[in-house]
Amino acid sequence: MDWQPVKKKRTFEEVLAQIERRITEDGLTPGDRLPGERQLAEQLHVSRASVREALRVLETLGVISSQAGRGPDAGAVLISKPESALADLLRLHLGTTSLSLEEVIDTRLMIEQWAVLHAHAAHTPEALEAMGAALARMEEAATPQEFVDHDVAFHLGVAMLSGNRLLASTMRALRQTIHGFSVAAVERAGQTDLLMADHRRIYELARAGDGPAAARAVTEHLARAYPRAPRDPAAPGEPRT
Repeated sequence: MDWQPVKKKRTFEEVLAQIERRITEDGLTPGDRLPGERQLAEQLHVSRASVREALRVLETLGVISSQAGRGPDAGAVLISKPESALADLLRLHLGTTSLSLEEVIDTRLMIEQWAVLHAHAAHTPEALEAMGAALARMEEAATPQEFVDHDVAFHLGVAMLSGNRLLASTMRALRQTIHGFSVAAVERAGQTDLLMADHRRIYELARAGDGPAAARAVTEHLARAYPRAPRDPAAPGEPRT
């Protein structure tokens, strides 16, 4: 497919928009190679310097991997979907702040509770499909790392219920921030039966459209997964334990 000329000066946003459009319309997936700097500059009608700067930002965000040199192995390769760029940016920010795990879990709790309480009918089927697929893969996970990878997908599906893309991106960032801790928690537990039961309950309640019960299930799940998890935001007067 053709790349559209850039009509604005915000080169990074426009290049990213072109990549997103190509993924959607042309099936570009991680591992596919982008056009070279010169070709991209000609197609977007911008300078090579602007393209180079934009690609550098994309590489910093973990969207592409650039290789120097010539030949078939040179150039930029897509390594993650551009739609995760905001989440990656947030993750980089969160990783350099002094946020505690408790603060991160507080935010997760608010996002997931709000999502199940305000599920958007137009987005619920897609979100439930993502949650169901993640459940199936968690059942087959052979390692804690693999289990947590699919756990990330499940909770992203929960956030997607709301239809709010910013919530979903924030959720992705928060989950990536505590990914290592989550793996360690699963390793310490030694089994995932209780966590799987929690996930199934959240899924079934969301599928039934019972937002309040699903919100309670989310709260109980986070308290189980993280014994020092925060209180329910609905009860601001209760002390933390």
